[in-house]
Amino acid sequence: MTNETANEKLNFKQILPVLVIVLVDLMGLSIIIPLLPLYAARFGTTPLVIGILQATYPMMQFIGAPILGRLSDRFGRKPVLIASQIGTLSGFILLGFAGALWLLFLSRVIDGLSGANIATAQAAIADSTTEKTRTQGLGLIGASFGVGFVLGPIIAFIVLASTGQNYQAVAFAAAFFSFISILLTSFWFKETVQQVENPEASRKRRVFSLDALKHAFGQPAIGFLLLIMFFYRIAFGGYEQLFSLFTLTRLGMDARDTSGLFALAGITIIVIQAGLIGRWSRKKGDRWLVITGLGLLALGLVGTSLTPASPVPWFDKARVLESMAGQGEFRVSIQSINIRLPEEAGKGWGGILWLIMASIPTAVGGAILHPAINSLISKASNPNEVGGMLGISAAAFSAANAIGPLVYGMLFHLFGGPVPFFTGGLILAVLWVFAPKAVKT
Repeated sequence: MTNETANEKLNFKQILPVLVIVLVDLMGLSIIIPLLPLYAARFGTTPLVIGILQATYPMMQFIGAPILGRLSDRFGRKPVLIASQIGTLSGFILLGFAGALWLLFLSRVIDGLSGANIATAQAAIADSTTEKTRTQGLGLIGASFGVGFVLGPIIAFIVLASTGQNYQAVAFAAAFFSFISILLTSFWFKETVQQVENPEASRKRRVFSLDALKHAFGQPAIGFLLLIMFFYRIAFGGYEQLFSLFTLTRLGMDARDTSGLFALAGITIIVIQAGLIGRWSRKKGDRWLVITGLGLLALGLVGTSLTPASPVPWFDKARVLESMAGQGEFRVSIQSINIRLPEEAGKGWGGILWLIMASIPTAVGGAILHPAINSLISKASNPNEVGGMLGISAAAFSAANAIGPLVYGMLFHLFGGPVPFFTGGLILAVLWVFAPKAVKT
């Protein structure tokens, strides 16, 4: 086999440790997502404060990830991966022992500041691939994301069902997976940086440039795509973070029930990203994917907001309150829970069936938008600016991840559960109207 032929084939054996580490990390993270709003509700907090709590992780990640990324260039991927995973483990352990709201915030701050493991893993993939195999390698990172986000909620469902809705047990399960990822990185992962960056060069290189941001938005084709990325992530990120609070107050669904819905959505996303999006892109084009994704996500979010306030047939208000209050030394007073649950009158299948139907276009739209937008950005960029433009796209994505829960939490608190989802869908519908003229192939 010639060197040229070898460079065209992905060295799967070399990148397998990275993919497994990402999978295990994401399983730990996604175990917590359906649980956190209900965990916070135990301490008498409001939807606005829950939104702030949900925004804490991405805000801290936005600050910490670029710094740790630069450190990985300077000192190597492996030590930064291990350090960030230790921070994640510490955050999950603190979450398990949290007996007050401020400890929940502290656990998310620690986890967010150390949350560079995914970005560093992507850098390790880039180190281990050639220009011809890099897209495939990074695509496999995305697949590991999807599998992790399916398995995590399933594990959360099993842990909650087997422990009598013990929230602490879920946090410790996430810590266990984080510990496994540390072992994998320590004993299986091999350093991918052959020569670390010169310290002087590292100090001179800036993480972010306002001039670069202005330059990107000054290009019409790219600027509108960045706008879509930002508002798509506000709408969809807020949906992900406040969804369990919505299902609790609208349908009386506890953490175990909502974990099942997260798993179904994750399966849909895997099917789309692993089996269909490539075929659709080749047949219809990325422009079609962006326009279609906007329309489907707008439809799904508006549909979610219109979910009938009909508790699920198995809803038992006293049981849900008991599960939220917790157990043993971590138990809080039921009277301290400040989240209004639905009344048992009017229980039925209408609400949950409507929500499942609305979740289908939401999951499909969310699955196709991110990769399609980045694909179009890369095609519209000068060859020597592709990395920088995708970096700005990632910055817009991260910033929106922090803003989305704040906006949704404020609207939820002031106007009720359906309003933030309707607002997110309305914003995307406006972008969908302008997209056919603004988005170029």
